[in-house]
This record gives sequence, structure tokens and C-alpha cells, in this order.
Amino acid sequence: MFRLMSKHETIIANSDYETVQAAIAYLSETLPDETDLPRFARAIGLTERQLTDLFRRWCGLSPKSFAQAVALNHAKKLLADQQSVLDTTYEVGLSSTSRLHDLFVTHEAMPPGAFRARGEGLEMIWGAAPSPFGTAVLTMTEYGLSGIGFADENMSVEEAFEDLANRWPNASYRRDDKAVAPVAARVFDPNRWDPEQPVRVVLIGTDFEVQVWETLLKIPVGKATTYQKVANHIGRPTAARAVGGAVGKNPISFVVPCHRVVGTSGALTGYHWGVPRKRAILGWESGVVGA
Repeated sequence: MFRLMSKHETIIANSDYETVQAAIAYLSETLPDETDLPRFARAIGLTERQLTDLFRRWCGLSPKSFAQAVALNHAKKLLADQQSVLDTTYEVGLSSTSRLHDLFVTHEAMPPGAFRARGEGLEMIWGAAPSPFGTAVLTMTEYGLSGIGFADENMSVEEAFEDLANRWPNASYRRDDKAVAPVAARVFDPNRWDPEQPVRVVLIGTDFEVQVWETLLKIPVGKATTYQKVANHIGRPTAARAVGGAVGKNPISFVVPCHRVVGTSGALTGYHWGVPRKRAILGWESGVVGA
């Protein structure tokens, strides 16, 4: 099992992601079965021991296991039981025993008027906090968590915030890193995924988008589905492309797991915060499932 991370360890996990990014770039050009540990380590400037310790610390997997977890064949295996994934009945915020390690979430959708008004009248707090996938940027309303994005060397914290804020340009915003810190800790630490204290999220979008996002919440950790399956599930079998658009607009990354939607072939298709981060999250979740 994962143990509770201290603040210091969370910051280390946040900095580890910078090296993990380099590892993912290497793996993107190297098949898992061809992964040579010494060469892998040298490619990102580490010793074999340092590389192994990095992945054990960051996601609980060996470098080879992580490589397999982000490979196409692994995604295909995740899709093997996709039919049952979205056919499961979910009750009172808990899904099934298959989600014992998953993020427990309760959610509500804002009235359509709030979306049409582009957030007018909403007051949001935003801030930055460390996560296993780089610096996370969160927005919150009095109703719950409304957005999660990520900053990195290509996007500053302020730019990531603007990306989220542009979805609701008429809302008012106030930065408070201390206020978002405990929410981020509960979101990104598996030991705090507690059914007795679920993370409360608020979905602000069109009726169609909210329907898609609610469906994404039903995909367990360690599983995956396709855009077509989501379209079938919501009764819109010809709307797979529109589903893809709604998935791409998901404002609450990681919590609403758009990263668990892949192409029909199992290919890791586009992700708003970058395909390397999508690979990282799926690999990290494999460690959670195996813990």
C-alpha cells in the first residue's frame, strides 16, 4: 500500500516528474521489450540505481514495468474489459470493489445558465500546488473543485491558470495557494482517497459535455475505454467525434479521468496537457493499482 506522503516527499515527487518527462520521451522512441536499463539510465543522465529508485519512489514500479504500462499493448489490455467498465452500476459516490484504490468523488453540475453566462456571478479561488505530474493549478468555487491544469517548462503557472480561467471569463478570481493545498493533497495522494470524505467537484459545461464528463468518472483506475464506447454509453453512437471534443474540454484533469480514454486501437491519443503527461498518469496509476 502507498503510505501517506509528507509535504517534503510531495515536493520531491513534484520535482521527480521533470526527470520522468525525459524518461517518457526516451520510452516514446524505444519499445518496452527493447528497454536496456543501463542505456535507459545513461540516456537521462542517471545511474541504474538512481533510475530504479526514481521510479520506485515516483510510482512504485520498476523502470521496465513503467515502460510496459505506457505501451500500446498495455492500453489494449486495459480495453479488454471496457464493456463492463461503463456498464457497472455506481451508487452513492462509490463504484465497485475495483475502485478500492480510486479517487472517491461526488459531483454536481452547475445550472446551464452558469455556463451560458460564462461564469458570471461565480467567485473562484485558484492556486498552485505540487503533484506527481508537475505543478498543478487548481480552481475552486463554493460548490467544489472546478478545474485542474498543469504547469511545466512550456507553460507557466499563470498561463495554466489563464487556460482554465478562459473557460469562465466572467467569473471573479482570487489566488490563494494555501486554500488549494489541502484539496490538492487529497486529490494526488492515494492514501487520502477516502469514501467517507469524497472530493467534491462541480461540472460547468454544456449538457452534452457534462454528460460525457459524468461518464468519465465511471472509468476505474487501471482501466480504459474509447471515445466510441463513451458515445454508445450516453446513447449517442454517432457522436464519437463530439465526445472527443468534450473529453478535450474537460476542465478537471486527473479527477475527471479523460486520460483513461484512448483510441480504438489503444493508441494514446491527444491530451490537453500533453501526451507525455497522459503516459505519465497512466503509468503512475498502474503503480497505484499494484500497491
